[in-house]
Amino acid sequence: MKINIRVGEQGDLPEVLALVKELAAFEKAPDEVEVTLEEMQEWGFGADKQFDFFVAHAETGIVGIALYYYKYSTWKGKCLFLEDIIVTESMRGQGIGKLLFAEVIKVARTEKVRRMEWQVLDWNETGISFYKKYPAHFDGEWINCKFTDKELATM
Repeated sequence: MKINIRVGEQGDLPEVLALVKELAAFEKAPDEVEVTLEEMQEWGFGADKQFDFFVAHAETGIVGIALYYYKYSTWKGKCLFLEDIIVTESMRGQGIGKLLFAEVIKVARTEKVRRMEWQVLDWNETGISFYKKYPAHFDGEWINCKFTDKELATM
């Protein structure tokens, strides 16, 4: 099957959101997706744009995405954060993730970011194996911390 990697478009968002929900189910958190299609449209294409993405398109539709955004490090400067690479379960193992990852790497190089970052769950052995094929630094030093919107509301 021929796979075409291209920049994501606003019309892709319903299929993108479906893939996000598929990932949430894979990560054993199917009820955690709160983002709406309208929010994705605003944050991906509105005046307050927050992210960019690539899609892997097959004749059946979108079978994968890579979503990323920029962040700033006080030590390094402009950085790129790869939020997710998602390939629909039936299409995994066919090199689609590699194609999507390569496109994001191209953006990072073109934009001359000082660091490209991503996370992978410690139990996701397939994901870890994928990233170990690259000369990536696996950081065991930093602990991820966060507040949810509900926690923020209590402060």
